[in-house]
Amino acid sequence: MKNPSNRRHFIKRTTLSSLGALLGAEIVYALPEGYLPLALSQEKDPATPFGKHEEMVVLNDQPWNVEAQAHLLDDVVTPADKMFIRNNGIIPENIAVDKWTLTIKGESSRQEKTYSLEELKAKFSQHSYHLVLECGGNGRSEFYPPADGNQWTVGAVSCAKWTGIRLRDVLQDVGIQDNAVYIGYYGADTHLSRDPNKNPISRGIPISKAMEDQTLLAFAMNDRDIPIAHGHPLRLIASGFPASVSGKWIHTLAVRDRVHDGEKMAPPSYAVPCEPVEPGTNVANENMCTIDKMPVKSLITYPKSGAILRENQKLNIRGHAWTGSQNISKMAYSIDFGATWQSCNLRPAVNPYAWQQFEAEIDFPQKGYYEVWAKATDNEGNSQPMLPPGWNPKGYLNNACHRIAIKVS
Repeated sequence: MKNPSNRRHFIKRTTLSSLGALLGAEIVYALPEGYLPLALSQEKDPATPFGKHEEMVVLNDQPWNVEAQAHLLDDVVTPADKMFIRNNGIIPENIAVDKWTLTIKGESSRQEKTYSLEELKAKFSQHSYHLVLECGGNGRSEFYPPADGNQWTVGAVSCAKWTGIRLRDVLQDVGIQDNAVYIGYYGADTHLSRDPNKNPISRGIPISKAMEDQTLLAFAMNDRDIPIAHGHPLRLIASGFPASVSGKWIHTLAVRDRVHDGEKMAPPSYAVPCEPVEPGTNVANENMCTIDKMPVKSLITYPKSGAILRENQKLNIRGHAWTGSQNISKMAYSIDFGATWQSCNLRPAVNPYAWQQFEAEIDFPQKGYYEVWAKATDNEGNSQPMLPPGWNPKGYLNNACHRIAIKVS
Protein backbone atom coordinates (compact mmCIF):
# COMPACT_ATOMS: atom_id res chain seq x y z
CA MET A 1 0.00 0.00 0.00
CA LYS A 2 1.24 3.45 -0.83
CA ASN A 3 2.30 5.64 2.07
CA PRO A 4 -0.32 8.44 2.41
CA SER A 5 2.11 10.72 4.21
CA ASN A 6 4.52 10.51 1.25
CA ARG A 7 1.71 11.34 -1.15
CA ARG A 8 0.65 14.33 0.95
CA HIS A 9 4.25 15.58 0.95
CA PHE A 10 4.35 15.18 -2.82
CA ILE A 11 1.12 17.16 -3.21
CA LYS A 12 2.50 20.06 -1.17
CA ARG A 13 5.42 20.34 -3.60
CA THR A 14 3.33 20.03 -6.75
CA THR A 15 1.66 22.89 -8.65
CA LEU A 16 -1.97 22.80 -9.78
CA SER A 17 -0.83 22.61 -13.39
CA SER A 18 1.32 19.58 -12.60
CA LEU A 19 -1.60 17.93 -10.82
CA GLY A 20 -3.75 18.64 -13.83
CA ALA A 21 -1.18 16.90 -16.02
CA LEU A 22 -1.24 13.85 -13.75
CA LEU A 23 -5.04 13.79 -13.86
CA GLY A 24 -5.21 14.41 -17.60
CA ALA A 25 -7.54 17.39 -17.10
CA GLU A 26 -7.48 20.92 -15.67
CA ILE A 27 -8.64 21.20 -12.04
CA VAL A 28 -11.50 23.67 -12.43
CA TYR A 29 -12.08 24.70 -8.80
CA ALA A 30 -9.51 25.59 -6.16
CA LEU A 31 -8.51 22.61 -4.03
CA PRO A 32 -8.76 22.84 -0.23
CA GLU A 33 -5.30 23.26 1.30
CA GLY A 34 -3.43 19.96 1.48
CA TYR A 35 -6.21 18.04 -0.29
CA LEU A 36 -5.23 14.98 -2.34
CA PRO A 37 -7.43 14.59 -5.43
CA LEU A 38 -9.44 11.41 -5.24
CA ALA A 39 -8.32 10.21 -8.67
CA LEU A 40 -4.72 10.00 -7.43
CA SER A 41 -5.51 7.90 -4.37
CA GLN A 42 -7.64 5.02 -5.62
CA GLU A 43 -6.35 1.47 -5.38
CA LYS A 44 -7.88 -1.89 -6.29
CA ASP A 45 -7.46 -5.44 -5.06
CA PRO A 46 -10.20 -7.73 -6.48
CA ALA A 47 -10.92 -11.25 -5.19
CA THR A 48 -13.82 -13.68 -5.18
CA PRO A 49 -14.34 -15.66 -1.94
CA PHE A 50 -17.76 -17.10 -0.93
CA GLY A 51 -19.24 -16.56 -4.38
CA LYS A 52 -18.68 -12.81 -4.10
CA HIS A 53 -18.52 -10.46 -7.07
CA GLU A 54 -15.09 -10.40 -8.70
CA GLU A 55 -14.60 -6.73 -7.77
CA MET A 56 -15.06 -7.31 -4.04
CA VAL A 57 -11.90 -6.51 -2.07
CA VAL A 58 -10.38 -8.91 0.49
CA LEU A 59 -8.82 -7.06 3.44
CA ASN A 60 -8.08 -10.14 5.54
CA ASP A 61 -8.64 -13.89 5.45
CA GLN A 62 -7.80 -14.63 9.12
CA PRO A 63 -10.63 -13.90 9.83
CA TRP A 64 -12.46 -13.10 6.60
CA ASN A 65 -13.02 -9.38 6.01
CA VAL A 66 -14.26 -8.46 2.53
CA GLU A 67 -15.68 -5.16 1.28
CA ALA A 68 -17.59 -3.85 -1.71
CA GLN A 69 -16.67 -0.85 -3.81
CA ALA A 70 -19.15 2.00 -4.00
CA HIS A 71 -20.37 1.26 -7.53
CA LEU A 72 -21.16 -2.35 -6.54
CA LEU A 73 -23.74 -1.09 -4.02
CA ASP A 74 -26.07 0.49 -6.57
CA ASP A 75 -28.94 -1.96 -5.89
CA VAL A 76 -31.77 -0.77 -3.64
CA VAL A 77 -31.59 -4.19 -1.94
CA THR A 78 -28.01 -5.43 -1.60
CA PRO A 79 -27.54 -8.87 -3.20
CA ALA A 80 -25.51 -11.53 -1.42
CA ASP A 81 -22.61 -11.40 -3.85
CA LYS A 82 -22.04 -7.69 -3.13
CA MET A 83 -22.47 -7.77 0.65
CA PHE A 84 -19.44 -7.12 2.84
CA ILE A 85 -18.13 -9.75 5.27
CA ARG A 86 -16.86 -8.78 8.72
CA ASN A 87 -15.95 -11.78 10.85
CA ASN A 88 -13.97 -12.07 14.08
CA GLY A 89 -13.47 -15.82 14.23
CA ILE A 90 -13.63 -18.98 12.13
CA ILE A 91 -16.91 -19.62 10.32
CA PRO A 92 -18.68 -22.68 11.79
CA GLU A 93 -18.58 -25.92 9.82
CA ASN A 94 -21.04 -28.79 9.44
CA ILE A 95 -24.12 -26.88 10.58
CA ALA A 96 -27.10 -29.18 11.20
CA VAL A 97 -30.12 -26.92 10.74
CA ASP A 98 -32.57 -29.57 11.96
CA LYS A 99 -30.70 -29.71 15.28
CA TRP A 100 -30.10 -25.97 15.68
CA THR A 101 -31.45 -24.45 18.90
CA LEU A 102 -31.65 -21.04 20.56
CA THR A 103 -31.42 -20.83 24.34
CA ILE A 104 -32.55 -17.77 26.31
CA LYS A 105 -31.10 -17.48 29.81
CA GLY A 106 -29.41 -15.02 32.16
CA GLU A 107 -29.79 -13.42 35.57
CA SER A 108 -32.68 -11.24 34.33
CA SER A 109 -34.55 -13.99 32.48
CA ARG A 110 -37.52 -15.47 34.35
CA GLN A 111 -36.59 -18.92 33.08
CA GLU A 112 -34.12 -20.70 30.85
CA LYS A 113 -35.83 -21.82 27.68
CA THR A 114 -34.61 -23.51 24.50
CA TYR A 115 -36.32 -23.38 21.11
CA SER A 116 -35.59 -25.32 17.97
CA LEU A 117 -35.28 -23.31 14.78
CA GLU A 118 -38.55 -24.80 13.51
CA GLU A 119 -40.29 -23.86 16.78
CA LEU A 120 -39.18 -20.26 16.40
CA LYS A 121 -40.52 -20.11 12.84
CA ALA A 122 -43.84 -21.74 13.77
CA LYS A 123 -44.54 -20.08 17.11
CA PHE A 124 -43.83 -16.42 16.33
CA SER A 125 -45.02 -14.05 13.62
CA GLN A 126 -42.53 -13.45 10.84
CA HIS A 127 -41.55 -9.99 9.62
CA SER A 128 -39.39 -8.62 6.79
CA TYR A 129 -37.54 -5.30 6.70
CA HIS A 130 -34.88 -3.63 4.56
CA LEU A 131 -32.13 -2.96 7.13
CA VAL A 132 -28.74 -1.30 6.89
CA LEU A 133 -25.78 -3.06 8.46
CA GLU A 134 -22.54 -1.08 8.61
CA CYS A 135 -19.24 -1.97 10.22
CA GLY A 136 -18.24 0.54 12.89
CA GLY A 137 -14.85 0.80 11.15
CA ASN A 138 -16.22 1.57 7.69
CA GLY A 139 -14.11 4.43 6.31
CA ARG A 140 -11.17 3.69 8.65
CA SER A 141 -8.65 4.09 5.80
CA GLU A 142 -9.28 7.86 5.64
CA PHE A 143 -8.04 8.59 9.16
CA TYR A 144 -4.57 10.10 9.55
CA PRO A 145 -2.44 9.16 11.36
CA PRO A 146 -3.62 5.65 10.37
CA ALA A 147 -5.88 3.93 12.89
CA ASP A 148 -5.55 0.28 13.94
CA GLY A 149 -7.54 -2.40 12.15
CA ASN A 150 -8.61 -3.47 8.68
CA GLN A 151 -8.40 -0.46 6.39
CA TRP A 152 -12.01 -0.35 5.20
CA THR A 153 -12.75 2.28 2.54
CA VAL A 154 -16.49 2.84 1.97
CA GLY A 155 -17.83 -0.64 1.21
CA ALA A 156 -18.46 -2.18 4.64
CA VAL A 157 -22.18 -1.42 4.43
CA SER A 158 -25.26 -3.13 3.00
CA CYS A 159 -29.04 -2.97 3.01
CA ALA A 160 -30.58 -6.41 2.48
CA LYS A 161 -34.11 -7.65 3.05
CA TRP A 162 -34.03 -9.57 6.33
CA THR A 163 -36.81 -11.93 7.41
CA GLY A 164 -37.25 -13.36 10.87
CA ILE A 165 -39.07 -12.99 14.15
CA ARG A 166 -38.97 -10.03 16.49
CA LEU A 167 -36.54 -10.51 19.37
CA ARG A 168 -39.11 -8.77 21.57
CA ASP A 169 -41.66 -11.53 20.98
CA VAL A 170 -39.25 -14.24 22.08
CA LEU A 171 -38.15 -12.30 25.17
CA GLN A 172 -41.78 -11.74 26.17
CA ASP A 173 -42.52 -15.45 25.71
CA VAL A 174 -39.63 -16.38 28.01
CA GLY A 175 -40.28 -13.54 30.43
CA ILE A 176 -37.75 -10.94 31.51
CA GLN A 177 -37.42 -9.22 34.86
CA ASP A 178 -37.73 -5.50 35.50
CA ASN A 179 -33.96 -5.20 36.09
CA ALA A 180 -33.07 -6.39 32.57
CA VAL A 181 -30.79 -3.84 30.88
CA TYR A 182 -28.89 -5.71 28.16
CA ILE A 183 -29.01 -8.67 25.80
CA GLY A 184 -25.72 -10.48 25.07
CA TYR A 185 -25.26 -12.99 22.26
CA TYR A 186 -23.16 -16.12 21.79
CA GLY A 187 -22.46 -17.58 18.34
CA ALA A 188 -21.06 -20.81 16.97
CA ASP A 189 -17.96 -19.29 15.35
CA THR A 190 -14.59 -20.45 16.70
CA HIS A 191 -11.76 -18.33 18.08
CA LEU A 192 -8.84 -17.96 15.64
CA SER A 193 -6.70 -19.94 18.11
CA ARG A 194 -9.30 -22.75 17.90
CA ASP A 195 -9.42 -22.71 21.69
CA PRO A 196 -13.01 -23.83 22.52
CA ASN A 197 -12.89 -21.86 25.78
CA LYS A 198 -12.49 -18.53 23.97
CA ASN A 199 -15.23 -16.56 22.23
CA PRO A 200 -14.11 -14.58 19.17
CA ILE A 201 -16.87 -12.04 19.86
CA SER A 202 -19.84 -11.79 22.22
CA ARG A 203 -21.46 -8.39 22.07
CA GLY A 204 -25.07 -7.25 22.42
CA ILE A 205 -27.62 -4.47 22.68
CA PRO A 206 -29.47 -2.47 25.37
CA ILE A 207 -32.90 -3.81 26.26
CA SER A 208 -34.55 -0.76 24.65
CA LYS A 209 -32.96 -1.67 21.30
CA ALA A 210 -33.97 -5.31 21.73
CA MET A 211 -37.61 -4.24 22.02
CA GLU A 212 -37.77 -2.32 18.72
CA ASP A 213 -39.97 -3.68 15.93
CA GLN A 214 -37.04 -3.94 13.50
CA THR A 215 -34.72 -5.90 15.83
CA LEU A 216 -34.93 -9.42 14.48
CA LEU A 217 -33.76 -12.96 14.95
CA ALA A 218 -33.35 -13.51 11.22
CA PHE A 219 -33.23 -16.77 9.28
CA ALA A 220 -33.61 -15.43 5.73
CA MET A 221 -31.87 -12.78 3.63
CA ASN A 222 -33.39 -11.58 0.38
CA ASP A 223 -36.03 -14.34 0.60
CA ARG A 224 -33.45 -17.13 0.79
CA ASP A 225 -31.57 -18.88 3.58
CA ILE A 226 -28.88 -16.59 4.99
CA PRO A 227 -25.50 -17.40 3.37
CA ILE A 228 -23.08 -19.14 5.72
CA ALA A 229 -20.66 -16.17 5.76
CA HIS A 230 -23.50 -13.92 6.94
CA GLY A 231 -24.80 -15.99 9.84
CA HIS A 232 -26.75 -19.04 8.63
CA PRO A 233 -28.95 -20.43 10.09
CA LEU A 234 -29.83 -17.72 12.66
CA ARG A 235 -28.50 -14.28 13.40
CA LEU A 236 -29.41 -11.12 15.27
CA ILE A 237 -30.18 -7.96 13.26
CA ALA A 238 -30.06 -4.68 15.19
CA SER A 239 -29.76 -1.98 12.50
CA GLY A 240 -28.72 1.54 13.47
CA PHE A 241 -25.99 0.22 15.79
CA PRO A 242 -22.55 -0.98 14.61
CA ALA A 243 -22.99 -4.27 12.73
CA SER A 244 -20.84 -6.03 15.35
CA VAL A 245 -23.89 -6.13 17.65
CA SER A 246 -25.81 -8.12 15.02
CA GLY A 247 -24.30 -11.44 16.02
CA LYS A 248 -24.07 -14.36 13.57
CA TRP A 249 -24.70 -18.09 14.06
CA ILE A 250 -26.60 -17.36 17.27
CA HIS A 251 -27.28 -20.26 19.67
CA THR A 252 -27.62 -18.42 23.01
CA LEU A 253 -28.91 -15.06 24.23
CA ALA A 254 -28.24 -13.84 27.76
CA VAL A 255 -30.65 -11.43 29.45
CA ARG A 256 -28.35 -9.35 31.63
CA ASP A 257 -28.94 -7.10 34.65
CA ARG A 258 -25.86 -5.10 33.62
CA VAL A 259 -24.09 -4.10 30.42
CA HIS A 260 -22.97 -7.33 28.79
CA ASP A 261 -19.34 -8.20 29.51
CA GLY A 262 -18.64 -10.58 26.62
CA GLU A 263 -15.64 -10.53 24.29
CA LYS A 264 -15.14 -7.19 22.47
CA MET A 265 -17.62 -5.36 24.70
CA ALA A 266 -14.92 -3.53 26.67
CA PRO A 267 -12.85 -0.62 25.31
CA PRO A 268 -10.91 -0.19 23.12
CA SER A 269 -13.14 -2.51 21.05
CA TYR A 270 -15.99 -0.56 19.39
CA ALA A 271 -15.27 2.48 21.54
CA VAL A 272 -14.15 6.06 20.89
CA PRO A 273 -12.66 8.73 23.18
CA CYS A 274 -15.34 10.23 25.40
CA GLU A 275 -13.79 13.65 24.71
CA PRO A 276 -12.09 14.81 21.47
CA VAL A 277 -8.36 14.08 21.28
CA GLU A 278 -5.46 15.19 19.12
CA PRO A 279 -4.83 12.78 16.21
CA GLY A 280 -2.32 10.11 17.19
CA THR A 281 -3.05 10.33 20.92
CA ASN A 282 -2.86 7.20 23.06
CA VAL A 283 -6.19 7.04 24.90
CA ALA A 284 -6.63 5.05 28.12
CA ASN A 285 -9.47 2.51 28.09
CA GLU A 286 -11.18 4.24 30.99
CA ASN A 287 -11.48 7.36 28.82
CA MET A 288 -13.27 5.51 26.01
CA CYS A 289 -17.04 5.26 25.50
CA THR A 290 -18.80 2.37 23.74
CA ILE A 291 -20.41 3.18 20.37
CA ASP A 292 -24.16 2.79 20.11
CA LYS A 293 -25.92 4.74 17.37
CA MET A 294 -24.24 4.99 13.96
CA PRO A 295 -23.86 8.44 12.33
CA VAL A 296 -25.57 9.93 9.26
CA LYS A 297 -23.89 8.82 6.03
CA SER A 298 -24.28 8.55 2.25
CA LEU A 299 -22.71 6.89 -0.76
CA ILE A 300 -22.65 7.74 -4.47
CA THR A 301 -23.18 4.45 -6.27
CA TYR A 302 -23.46 5.73 -9.86
CA PRO A 303 -21.39 6.53 -11.79
CA LYS A 304 -18.20 4.75 -10.86
CA SER A 305 -15.47 7.11 -9.75
CA GLY A 306 -13.28 8.12 -12.69
CA ALA A 307 -16.11 8.55 -15.20
CA ILE A 308 -15.29 10.63 -18.29
CA LEU A 309 -17.91 12.93 -19.87
CA ARG A 310 -18.04 14.92 -23.06
CA GLU A 311 -18.15 18.69 -22.83
CA ASN A 312 -21.73 19.92 -22.17
CA GLN A 313 -22.84 16.40 -21.23
CA LYS A 314 -25.05 16.24 -18.13
CA LEU A 315 -24.23 13.75 -15.37
CA ASN A 316 -26.92 11.80 -13.55
CA ILE A 317 -25.79 10.61 -10.13
CA ARG A 318 -27.56 8.31 -7.68
CA GLY A 319 -26.83 6.67 -4.37
CA HIS A 320 -28.06 5.88 -0.87
CA ALA A 321 -28.18 7.72 2.46
CA TRP A 322 -28.83 6.29 5.92
CA THR A 323 -28.68 7.10 9.63
CA GLY A 324 -28.93 5.54 13.06
CA SER A 325 -31.67 8.10 13.78
CA GLN A 326 -35.14 8.05 12.24
CA ASN A 327 -34.57 9.15 8.65
CA ILE A 328 -32.62 11.31 6.20
CA SER A 329 -34.32 14.69 5.71
CA LYS A 330 -32.02 16.34 3.14
CA MET A 331 -29.46 15.28 0.54
CA ALA A 332 -27.05 17.59 -1.31
CA TYR A 333 -24.09 17.45 -3.69
CA SER A 334 -21.14 19.74 -4.43
CA ILE A 335 -18.83 19.95 -7.46
CA ASP A 336 -16.57 22.70 -6.06
CA PHE A 337 -15.03 20.85 -3.11
CA GLY A 338 -17.76 21.86 -0.69
CA ALA A 339 -17.83 25.62 -1.42
CA THR A 340 -21.49 25.39 -2.53
CA TRP A 341 -24.17 22.70 -2.32
CA GLN A 342 -27.15 21.78 -4.49
CA SER A 343 -30.16 19.68 -3.50
CA CYS A 344 -30.75 16.09 -4.62
CA ASN A 345 -34.06 14.33 -5.06
CA LEU A 346 -34.55 12.07 -2.04
CA ARG A 347 -36.90 9.12 -1.68
CA PRO A 348 -38.48 8.13 1.66
CA ALA A 349 -37.32 4.99 3.43
CA VAL A 350 -39.40 1.84 2.95
CA ASN A 351 -39.13 1.24 6.71
CA PRO A 352 -37.08 2.53 9.65
CA TYR A 353 -33.34 1.77 9.32
CA ALA A 354 -33.52 1.24 5.55
CA TRP A 355 -31.32 3.40 3.38
CA GLN A 356 -32.92 6.04 1.17
CA GLN A 357 -32.18 6.57 -2.50
CA PHE A 358 -31.14 9.95 -3.92
CA GLU A 359 -30.45 11.24 -7.42
CA ALA A 360 -29.49 14.47 -9.15
CA GLU A 361 -28.63 15.83 -12.60
CA ILE A 362 -25.41 17.84 -12.76
CA ASP A 363 -24.13 20.40 -15.27
CA PHE A 364 -20.40 21.14 -15.36
CA PRO A 365 -19.35 24.69 -16.42
CA GLN A 366 -16.32 23.76 -18.56
CA LYS A 367 -13.85 21.01 -19.42
CA GLY A 368 -11.63 19.79 -16.59
CA TYR A 369 -11.31 17.67 -13.47
CA TYR A 370 -14.12 17.64 -10.90
CA GLU A 371 -15.17 15.79 -7.81
CA VAL A 372 -18.79 15.20 -6.86
CA TRP A 373 -19.22 15.21 -3.09
CA ALA A 374 -22.38 13.97 -1.34
CA LYS A 375 -23.74 15.15 2.01
CA ALA A 376 -26.73 13.83 3.94
CA THR A 377 -28.62 15.46 6.82
CA ASP A 378 -30.85 13.44 9.15
CA ASN A 379 -34.06 14.28 10.98
CA GLU A 380 -32.10 15.40 14.06
CA GLY A 381 -30.18 17.97 12.03
CA ASN A 382 -26.92 16.00 11.91
CA SER A 383 -24.96 16.46 8.66
CA GLN A 384 -21.91 14.73 7.28
CA PRO A 385 -18.60 16.56 7.71
CA MET A 386 -16.40 17.19 4.66
CA LEU A 387 -13.37 15.61 6.37
CA PRO A 388 -13.06 12.58 8.68
CA PRO A 389 -14.35 13.61 12.11
CA GLY A 390 -13.11 12.81 15.59
CA TRP A 391 -9.84 10.90 15.15
CA ASN A 392 -9.81 7.83 17.38
CA PRO A 393 -7.28 5.01 17.89
CA LYS A 394 -9.47 2.33 16.26
CA GLY A 395 -10.75 4.44 13.37
CA TYR A 396 -14.47 4.19 14.06
CA LEU A 397 -17.42 6.31 12.86
CA ASN A 398 -15.90 8.04 9.85
CA ASN A 399 -18.89 9.59 8.09
CA ALA A 400 -17.07 12.13 5.92
CA CYS A 401 -18.71 13.04 2.61
CA HIS A 402 -18.29 10.43 -0.07
CA ARG A 403 -16.83 11.70 -3.34
CA ILE A 404 -16.21 10.52 -6.88
CA ALA A 405 -13.80 11.82 -9.52
CA ILE A 406 -15.13 13.08 -12.87
CA LYS A 407 -13.32 14.31 -15.99
CA VAL A 408 -15.04 16.47 -18.61
CA SER A 409 -13.11 16.42 -21.89
